[in-house]
Formats: sequence, C-alpha cells, structure tokens
Amino acid sequence: MKIVTVIGARPQFIKASSLSREISKYKDIEEVIVHTGQHFDKNMSKIFFDEMEIPVPKYNLQINSLSHGAMTGQMLEEIEKVLFIEKPDWLVVYGDTNSTLAGALAAKKLHIKVAHIEAGLRSFDERMPEEINRVLTDNISNILFCPTESAIENLTNEGFLNKNVQIINCGDIMYESAVYYKNKARNSLDITNDFILATIHRQENTNDRQKLTRIIESFNDLVKLGEQIIIPIHPRTRILIEKLGLKVDFTIIEPVGYLEMIQLLDKCKIVITDSGGLQKEAYFFNKFCVTLRDTTEWVELIENEVNVLLEIDSNLTKEIYQLLDRKIDNSSELYGKGNTSKIIVESLKRRKF
Repeated sequence: MKIVTVIGARPQFIKASSLSREISKYKDIEEVIVHTGQHFDKNMSKIFFDEMEIPVPKYNLQINSLSHGAMTGQMLEEIEKVLFIEKPDWLVVYGDTNSTLAGALAAKKLHIKVAHIEAGLRSFDERMPEEINRVLTDNISNILFCPTESAIENLTNEGFLNKNVQIINCGDIMYESAVYYKNKARNSLDITNDFILATIHRQENTNDRQKLTRIIESFNDLVKLGEQIIIPIHPRTRILIEKLGLKVDFTIIEPVGYLEMIQLLDKCKIVITDSGGLQKEAYFFNKFCVTLRDTTEWVELIENEVNVLLEIDSNLTKEIYQLLDRKIDNSSELYGKGNTSKIIVESLKRRKF
C-alpha cells in the first residue's frame, strides 16, 4: 500500500510525525510526504527534522505568500502532478489549511481515496477560511478520522451517516505527539514558573485595530497588576503592533519551535490564545486556557470548563484576572488514549479499494 501525505504547516508536520512513526512499523506500507510550502519557515531546516524525528518530504512545492485562491489553485496543480507520478492508494490530509483542501481536491479528481485526519471539527464561523477548508474536505473524503465525539456529532447533524463514507473516532493525533515529544524536550529555555503564556495571530484579532489595541492594553494592565506574560510573537503580529505604535510592557520573544513551546506550556500557569491547536495543548499539559475568540472548534473544552471564550471588550483585563488561578483536571481522556496513529493505519489497511 502506498500513502501520499500532504502537509503545509508546522503543526501538520508534528501531527504527521506520529503517523509516520507508526507507518514505519509496517513493511508493506510506503509513505510519500509532500510539503506544499504553505507556511514558509526558515527554521524548518535539517536540524528541525532531525530533532523532531520527522521524515524529510520527498516533494517540497514551495508555494506560499499568495492569496487564498491563488495558493489553493497552484497547490492543486502541483499536487496533481505528484499524484500522477506516485499513483498512491490513499491520500492523507490533516486539519483545515489550504494545503488540506488542495490535496483532497487533487486526489478526488483522480479517483484516489482521501483520508481526512481531524475531520468533523466546526467553529460554525464561515468568516474563517479554515472553516471552509475543513467542511469541503470532509465532503470529499472517504474516511473521516475524528478526534472527538463532538466532531462525530457534527458530521451526524450534517447527514454524513447517509453518505458513502466511513467515520471513525480515533482520538486526537496531536495528543499522541504531545505525549511523545514531552519526553523528548530538554530544558533549553531560561524561564521560571508562574507566568502567563500568550499567543495572538488570528486575522480576526490582528487585522482589527480596535481588538488588537484592546488585547495589548489588557496584557499591559495585567503586568501592572504584577503578572508576568511571555508571548512568542508571530512576525505578522509584531509588524502590526509596531505599525499601530502600541506600547508593550510584557515579554516578547521570537517564535519558538515545538519542543520549546512544550517547555513553556509545562512551566506556565495559564494560557491565553486565539490559536486552535494551543487550546488543546493547554489541556494536554493540565493548564486552564482563555481563548480570545467568539467560537472554537474544540467545544468539549468549553463543556468541561477547562477553556473559556472571552469577548475582546473593555472588561477583558478584569475577566482574565479573575481566571488566573483556575486549575483543571485533564484525566477524562477527552482526546483518546494516545494510540491514534495505530487506529488510523489499521483502518487504512482494512479499507478495500
């Protein structure tokens, strides 16, 4: 069996690393990795792949820094060329990026079966490009590997039980990766405990001058109240803060790798973010999360009161401050038992062509 895996962003490499490790145990399965280049990262060097034990992609399409339409179109064209060469049995995609949708579309048009990992997630906010990508990918996939029961409920509500598609709750592959890399991370950062870890990068926050200003002012207010805040800054967010001339009283550091982020998660006391993945990772590391968004795909975190959505308004500082001492219990296995990759590989092997 041959599998082509399409990935384009650093989180997808980390997720795919778990599946690749599992695939390597099977002598009768070949995996070909395609990196679209969607998130260009100068740090994704040989050292990155060596440290993370990630297979180097056979193909690097180097498609980035384009509009959504242009990027998706070019990816579709180039991935199709790869599929003509490789002729795989399965194409595997992750999550909700433009790379995800382009890979699924290219395979579907060539009658190659598509497996979507992290299927069924919904923010119910179609202003988010990610929401469009994930919904369309689900609708053209042959197997939907869902990380949670709420993801399966979403698919059920959308009528997927009446479609010729297999739906499997396999748990969250990012949980499996987090457990693996937590044991690999070394203490390379000079940081102490009891700080707030924050990240801000979503366009709905950074492109809105009023929202971004309110967030920065709230972080500054928390520092005045005696809190330490560390933000690994997204380059785009840094540029926008400087463009607006916003004063920063908290600690900004350069973007960090995954192993460094694990160290930050392990030592912080609470997470504030607008990221999707970091909401889960906070839970993995037993930290309460404050999410600066109106919606989240990870509704089970809200339902289990380990995450809260906050509106970005004049009460933001007060609402965050009241949550700083919140503790959580992550023993309920919301995201499976850490054997997601094995479930996925065995399911692909059983599926008849």
